[in-house]
Amino acid sequence: MDMNFDKLDGLIPAVVQDDESDEVLMVGFMNEEALRRTFASGFATFFSRTRNTLWMKGETSGNRLQVVRMLTDCDDDTVLVRVRRLGAGNVCHTGTRSCFSRELEDAG
Repeated sequence: MDMNFDKLDGLIPAVVQDDESDEVLMVGFMNEEALRRTFASGFATFFSRTRNTLWMKGETSGNRLQVVRMLTDCDDDTVLVRVRRLGAGNVCHTGTRSCFSRELEDAG
């Protein structure tokens, strides 16, 4: 798969979705090496912008994300990663199932 890594300084957004429930679990970033490792291992691997390094989701917590399939958008600059949650199933670093659990309120 040829992805366009030019728009975000070598990174593409990776939207992670539970393949069974369709719940959006998290958004991470991948560089070319993270994408290659994801394909090679079958587990979601990302690039940490804060630590400037690759990391496989769940390598310390056991809450890994097994890739079921990956889809790209029409511009080839974002990937949708459909996954099976392993371990306790909590994806967010705060210990919740999804990173998207708080309602955004209109401040105006």
